[in-house]
Amino acid sequence: MVRPSITKHALALATLARLIHSKEMSATESAHQKQSYETPEQKAAAAVDNALFARYILSTLAAVAFCLFIYRVVIQSIRYIRTLTCLNNDTQKYFKMPNLAFGAVKKHLLYAPLLRRRRNREIHFAWFRLGYIPTRFQSVFLAGIIGMNTILSVWGIEWNGTRAAALSHLRNRTGTLSVVNMIPLVILAGRNNPLIGLLNISFDNFNLVHRWFGRIFVLQALTHSIAQVVIIVDKGGWRSVQMAFQDSHMLMTGLVATVTAVAITLQASAALRHAFYEAFLHLHIALVILTIAFLWKHIEGTYPQNYLLAVIIFWAMERFARLACLVYRNVGRGGTKAELELLPGDACRVTLKMVRPWTFQPGQYAFITVPSVGLWTSHPFSLAWSSNGVDDQHQDSEKGYRISADDVLANPDDKSTMSLIIRRRSGFTDKLFEKAERSTSGITTVSAYVEGPYGGHAVLHSYGTVMIFAGGVGITHQVPFVRDLVAGYASGTVAARKVILVWVIQSPEHLEWIRPWMTTILAMDKRREILRIQLFVTRPRSTKEIHSPSATVQMFPGKPNVDTLIEMESENQIGAMGVSVCGTGGLSDDVRAAVRRRQAVRNIDFLEQGFTW
Repeated sequence: MVRPSITKHALALATLARLIHSKEMSATESAHQKQSYETPEQKAAAAVDNALFARYILSTLAAVAFCLFIYRVVIQSIRYIRTLTCLNNDTQKYFKMPNLAFGAVKKHLLYAPLLRRRRNREIHFAWFRLGYIPTRFQSVFLAGIIGMNTILSVWGIEWNGTRAAALSHLRNRTGTLSVVNMIPLVILAGRNNPLIGLLNISFDNFNLVHRWFGRIFVLQALTHSIAQVVIIVDKGGWRSVQMAFQDSHMLMTGLVATVTAVAITLQASAALRHAFYEAFLHLHIALVILTIAFLWKHIEGTYPQNYLLAVIIFWAMERFARLACLVYRNVGRGGTKAELELLPGDACRVTLKMVRPWTFQPGQYAFITVPSVGLWTSHPFSLAWSSNGVDDQHQDSEKGYRISADDVLANPDDKSTMSLIIRRRSGFTDKLFEKAERSTSGITTVSAYVEGPYGGHAVLHSYGTVMIFAGGVGITHQVPFVRDLVAGYASGTVAARKVILVWVIQSPEHLEWIRPWMTTILAMDKRREILRIQLFVTRPRSTKEIHSPSATVQMFPGKPNVDTLIEMESENQIGAMGVSVCGTGGLSDDVRAAVRRRQAVRNIDFLEQGFTW
């Protein structure tokens, strides 16, 4: 049924749609035409809707990204002004009290789990790992994306008309939108996703949205394929289905693309992804390539192929960026070397001697490849420490810890180094530990490749009070923040006046993981004025192991009462408080709950760090 009033813009689009439609027919051997019951006017109107709705999706996502960018600029500007204001202000009373409206938004939306308390503790069913519950804000965003795609998939289809015409329209609509959704699907999956830095949103969060876009893409592709099959069955019965697919190259390539897309969804389930990560990753990439290749042939010569071309370009650019990073960081001067050192508690300290230096920032992580252990596979690890063979104290308090390039060039043996701690688990980490264990000295050197740095966008300089929680090996992410804040306090470049590090470990022997780095921090200028360390040992062998070296470094048995610790510090809070956590899911959820509870009382921000694959 033709609409009674059509604007000039709609007429132009209709003309374009007819051209597109005629091109599609010639390119696909008129396969859809044989099963279509739409009039030419209906086809033109449907093509206009498909093109418009595809643009609606991309425009909406761009608008959301722009709003998040504005929010990021506003928040960063407030923090920058707060830092400048508090540099010579030891009380910072103005920034201590909360903005009640924004505090309510943080408590009930930004920081809130979807339901009650559980957010970062993984859901288990028997031995299956089912993933994590998103936050309330993430849930609202995902619901909006799902709702938008659902509405646009069915909007404007004349369901009161013939069954064949409605199915033909639904087939074309869902097919077009599924290809369009591949654009954000691919962009959000990349390690070099430009939105990470622009919006100050972690790769972990983008990875969550990436998985949901993948599910939307597969559901729309399935709807597209099922609608086509029903059209064939209605016309010639089930016996005609096999013949139709055999006779049409377009239908067969589309079927293969749909099957591989469904296979991606099944093998990317949390249970399989976590149990067989390396197998998942290789199979995932292979299936993605197959899906794109067959989809390209399926829609060859049609308008949606332009969207698929954009997908291929984005994917190729991201892969090229990763390759360029690997070459730049690791090629030349003998290549990057990794020194593996065994540590107590099934851990290994890895010291990377870099070919080229970079400006180290707290919160950075890198992907490490050790060919002699894991072949070409790469794995992400938080960088705990940076140093230089000539001088370990080359520091720039504003820009981070700068490793002097002049020193490196003057003496090639004195390469910049990055250090990290790897806890023995399964797969790559287990093989790496065994590699170090085979060395009689407990230290071995292997060739490695480093891709990065990534992250490093979180800054704690604007907070007068900073509480840093770490659980187990999560300390590797938090140590750089402690060093940065102590150095900044000594040089007068941060607002911090109180820094409290709370580290939860199972055994005192785990202290060896960071002993050399912590010794350096404890010897830093004015450290006693700002830093307090609280160590909680959950599984001490005896009470003799629990002893506090000084008033600023204390040790306690058992697990900490997170709510009590935060309450004690908030009562004597200086300025705004930043609470950062990197550790187990239970610890993160406890810290989140304690911060949310005090949003109406104090100005407190919550920062959670972690990788949830």
